[in-house]
Formats: sequence, structure tokens, C-alpha cells
Amino acid sequence: MGIYERFGVKPIVNVAGTMTRYGGALMEKEALEAMDEAARYSVRLDELQAAASKVIAEKTHAEAGIVTAGAYAALTLGTAACICRFDVARMNRLPDTADIPNEVIMPWHQISGFDHSICAAGARIIGVGIPNDTTPPNNVHIISRWDIASAITEKTVAIAYAPRLGSHPPLEEVIEIGKKYNIPVMIDAAALVPAIENLHRFIDMGVDLVCFSGGKGILGPQASGILCGRRDLIASAAIQMLDMSGEPFNTWDPPASLIPKEKLRGKPEHGIGRGMKVSKEAIIGLLVALQNLTEVAFTKKVEYLRELLWSIGERVKDIAGVELRMTDDKGAYPMLEVKIDENIVGESATEVYQRLKEKGIYVRDMQLNKGLIHIHSISMDEEVARIVGEHLYSALTP
Repeated sequence: MGIYERFGVKPIVNVAGTMTRYGGALMEKEALEAMDEAARYSVRLDELQAAASKVIAEKTHAEAGIVTAGAYAALTLGTAACICRFDVARMNRLPDTADIPNEVIMPWHQISGFDHSICAAGARIIGVGIPNDTTPPNNVHIISRWDIASAITEKTVAIAYAPRLGSHPPLEEVIEIGKKYNIPVMIDAAALVPAIENLHRFIDMGVDLVCFSGGKGILGPQASGILCGRRDLIASAAIQMLDMSGEPFNTWDPPASLIPKEKLRGKPEHGIGRGMKVSKEAIIGLLVALQNLTEVAFTKKVEYLRELLWSIGERVKDIAGVELRMTDDKGAYPMLEVKIDENIVGESATEVYQRLKEKGIYVRDMQLNKGLIHIHSISMDEEVARIVGEHLYSALTP
């Protein structure tokens, strides 16, 4: 009996990708073994985060970084850092920001439910741009750099940006505005690794804070993330996450490479990020996964995963009404696209999806209305490929 069956939960076959609702990506053996070893010892978490900062800085080209409880927590802590900097009194007040500058500017078309993470720190999001009056409703008129610059006031603490295909204005222009007005630019890059180069691309461009998920393409623990960027902002974020109780301020000795004690008037109480604490095991698991994420290793894995996807394709390629295409986005994990002609197959993509789901196989379902299902490879091995191939064939030939 497996550990999940022991508690009455049946494992699923996740070929939908890194969705949180399905537990994210599966971790690799070396990171799991590192977490097991880490669980056998006690360490000072501030010293461990200082060590993590060095690893993160090397991989991201940032001045500093910390491991967070996911990208959501990274956004909350990054926002808290922009609001408070080294002001301990403000740290102790969050999320109460009455009479404190707390506005975060965002292009209107980038605001989503994920941005509750920004508001959780006590920030108020200021959307810029003009919504369109035609369908679809999420279309907007092109947002210019002027739209962002004109929204900056004495209450502005940050500019948040989600660098997705079609995002505007260009990130380069947003960075220029931030530098001109001395306003930090923070980006949500949770799902943008791979490409591997994205680990450092945004910092190289001049972004002040970058948030990554640890449980997606990095293949770290699901409840892990990275906040990296300017040393002063990372220090503020770390202070607001770590357990600061216990020692009096005069004997407190935080690692100087992460926290500049001389910039603080006192030690804050439990900060806004106290409930976002990261275990020593998760920190180690993330760091090992991050170190193992190289271009050479990624390229080799993608080749292996592509072969597995083609083995699934071979199983169903001769079924009338089925077309196959391998996605080949540069720097991304491959997916097998299965296009289903309902008139020929006799089953819609939604019906095929449901048949697979009944067997505990979860495929990507975002384009079922277009007759498409996608099989993601990130958590695939030979056994998973065999199971998916067999059940896909059965679902397409009822």
C-alpha cells in the first residue's frame, strides 16, 4: 500500500503540467534525497537563507535572494519590502497601511486573481490603461509608458508587471520608468522557467525584484519559490518572513550577508510573512533542484521526454480523425497536441478528456472547445507514457 492509499487518496497520472491543483511537477531523486537528509538536522533558518541567497544570486545574477513559500508568497514579501524598506514600525503594522504609501501600479490587462498576493501585504493596486468597449472584454487599448508614468504619485511604492506574450508596454520601457522615478519594478515570472535563461534575463535587464515558482519548471518542492533582486529589498523581505522572536535586539546576530542589522532601529515582531515560512527541507530541496537546472541537463531531458511523447503518438496516430503535433517552443518542456475531429472519431475532445479523467489520467484541458487536448511531459517517464498511450487509444476508440 502506498502512502496516499494509506490515507484513502488515490494518486493520479498528471500529464496536464505543473498545475498546483494536481500537486505541481514531480521532483527528481537528488532533490528528494537532499530533503530527507536536511530533515535529520536542525539549523538556523536565517543562516540557511543567507546561504540560499548566494546560490540564488549565482543562478539569477541578482544581488541577493531568498527561498519563499511559492511565487505567491514571493509577491507578497516583495510588496511588503517595497512598502517598508527598513522601517521596522511599518513592518509591525502591515497589512495596515493607513497613511503609508502603498500603491502598486499595474497595466490593467495584467491584473488577475494572483494579485491578491500583492494586496495581502496591504497594497492597493492601481490599474493603468483603458479597457476596450468591444468583445472580448479583457482586451485593452495599447498601454504606453506615459500611462504608467502619469500614475506615479507620492503614494507609489512599486510597479508590478507580468511579462507574458502580448504584455505592454514593453518591459524595457517599464524598467526605464522605474529607474527615472526611483520606483522598484517587480515581476511575476512564476511559470517562466524554463527557458533557463529567464532565471537571469530579467535581472540582467534591470528588474528590481523577480518572483519564480519553485514547484514548476525548476522541479523543486511545490510549496517553494524564489524572490531575488536588489539586496536592500531582499533583506527587508527576509526580515518580514523569518521568526524574529526570542533574542533581544542588542544580542541578535543575523547573517550580515543577508540582513544589515545596522539599518534597523529595532527588531520587528512576527512580520506579514510569518505564515509564509519555509521549512529547512524545502529550502534545501529548492537549492539542489536549482543547482541541477542547467542548459545541458535540460536539453538532455527534453530529448528524452520528446521520445516518450512520440511513443504515445505512435499508439494513436492511425486512428481516423486524429491529428498529432509536437509543440516545440524554444526552451520549454514539450507537449503532444492531439486534435480530435468529433465528426470522424465520434467523440469530442471533452468526452475523451472525461474518459481519461475517469481512469485517473489528467491531461491539459484549456482548449477542449477547439477539439484539442495536450499531453504535458514534465512529469513523464516510460511507465506513465505507456499508461497514457493505452488509455488514450481506448478513449479514442470506444
